[in-house]
Amino acid sequence: MSDVNLLHLELIYALPDEQRIFKVSVKAQMCVEEIIRHSGILDVYPEIDLGKNKVGVFSRMVKLDAHVRDGDRIEIYRPLIADPKDIRRRRAEEAKLKK
Repeated sequence: MSDVNLLHLELIYALPDEQRIFKVSVKAQMCVEEIIRHSGILDVYPEIDLGKNKVGVFSRMVKLDAHVRDGDRIEIYRPLIADPKDIRRRRAEEAKLKK
């Protein structure tokens, strides 16, 4: 297969204490889900569940059947452990109490 038919991508998964970058070369017609499965990242991080974890390309959410371009960065997001609105609300209440 010639290099012209390949996409060169980065696949990112970040944990609180580490970030992994997988560099992959895949067939141009592969969708995001196929690329993730092909990359081997699911073997390294079995906790990734493509039915639950959201994915994006350069911080923009995409569906698993989306197609990407050469040089793109596919990101797998971990589920939120706390609602950001609740955290901001709690901090505001704490700040009021300190005054």
